[in-house]
Amino acid sequence: MPAPDVTAQTIAERIEDLYAQPLADLETLAGLNPDGSMLAALIAGLADLQFAERNIDFQRQRLLQLADPEREIGTFEAGHILDCARRISDAVAARDAHAKALSGVLASLHRVPAPDDAKPEPAPAAPNAAPVPAPARAIARTR
Repeated sequence: MPAPDVTAQTIAERIEDLYAQPLADLETLAGLNPDGSMLAALIAGLADLQFAERNIDFQRQRLLQLADPEREIGTFEAGHILDCARRISDAVAARDAHAKALSGVLASLHRVPAPDDAKPEPAPAAPNAAPVPAPARAIARTR
């Protein structure tokens, strides 16, 4: 189970730090290549994590409405309360899975320092170098 401080907000901040751009710009960039980039996968995972968190909040509010102390709970309401509790459980499991996966991926990624302006020049090719011949095929011997 992920640490309690791993939320969609902390994941979003880590993605912004990794790519050194605001999340809105990164979402636009990820939309240009949605199927073939790490950024697109991170943004999609973040969206799933955010949805799970919103679903937990919504279901929690609904559960509080259904279980209000001034409200009479009959068979019909009891079914809704159980369904709401199940949905909270599903959303928490989804949130934890997304947070764990995204945290693991982000922990494995790091920024590469920008290259210096002075690039090493390639070594010059030897003048008048003769091409290297391909190795001759071995001749199979028979009896």
